[in-house]
Amino acid sequence: MPEGQMGDELRECVSNCMSCHATCLEAAARWLSLGNKHSSPQHQRLLHDCAEACLASAHFMLRMSTYHASYCALCAEICKACAEMCEQLANGDEMTEICAAHCRRCEQSCRSMSHTVPLGSLHASG
Repeated sequence: MPEGQMGDELRECVSNCMSCHATCLEAAARWLSLGNKHSSPQHQRLLHDCAEACLASAHFMLRMSTYHASYCALCAEICKACAEMCEQLANGDEMTEICAAHCRRCEQSCRSMSHTVPLGSLHASG
């Protein structure tokens, strides 16, 4: 693939990150307004952490930064934690299930992208 061109896997991961970013922010706003168990500071913080990690990872991939693999690895871990929290609190709530599904999809694609560049090969050209 020519320098500066995104592959299908990278493009899909960016899409998954952007979708997860939007879903986490939507879920956080919805649950905060409801004032239910999802509005706890811990859950709100994790939803926002997940949204920001997804956005940062997408930006690093879009720039085709040599550092994108590191961001994707961290994003995968945060998405996993967010999905687990949503799954624990789901109890039939559709938004919680949607959020968990988006987080799982993003986790999987970011985990895959985190292996595209060996961490030891990163350099200051990112």
